[in-house]
Amino acid sequence: MYLSRLKLDTSIRKTCELMIQPYTLHQAVYRAFPDRADGGPGRVLYRIDMDRRSESISLIVQSEKSPDWERADYLRECLFDREECKSFTPSVAGGMCLRFRLRANPSVKRQAEGKKNGYRLGLLREEDQLQWLQRKADTSGFTLVNCRVIPEGIVRADKNLTDKDKVRHYGIVFEGVLKVIDPDQFLGTLGNGIGSAKGFGFGLLSVAPVKD
Repeated sequence: MYLSRLKLDTSIRKTCELMIQPYTLHQAVYRAFPDRADGGPGRVLYRIDMDRRSESISLIVQSEKSPDWERADYLRECLFDREECKSFTPSVAGGMCLRFRLRANPSVKRQAEGKKNGYRLGLLREEDQLQWLQRKADTSGFTLVNCRVIPEGIVRADKNLTDKDKVRHYGIVFEGVLKVIDPDQFLGTLGNGIGSAKGFGFGLLSVAPVKD
């Protein structure tokens, strides 16, 4: 896998568009990867992070294939500094504790008359959101040690669509400490992400060692 960090210049209008328009951000990120005719992009997960101390904004991108950020001309116009990219080969063991951050769309699937695939219902209560994350953990090779919930509210991805077709997600950032239970399963989770709406900046699970 590859991990990229792109520091964004918030004084530029295009950066503001990226931060509030999920479709625009999606298209800008995927320009750095092969299109379908060249084998496709593979799994791409990304998230916009804010450093609370410096108040800087970064786009974190985890990808199966090596990105070519020179191709991502729209994004390059929004950079505060040169992008950082490195290969990423995580190594974990059972019982290991790690700090984590996950931007997710906690939701449950419901069936609806006339809809083949049903629809997703966002979970609005913190209790339900934490239970959702623990259910995901149970099938993802880890358990929660502690966790705090940071609500983002409703994230709209309209793209000039009619009201019927507009996409809305309820964004949550989970932060805390997790414990690895099944290393192989957990590595798969790191590569594939957690939850739905991965194409809109959700699902990237970032981990780091726990400092004493």
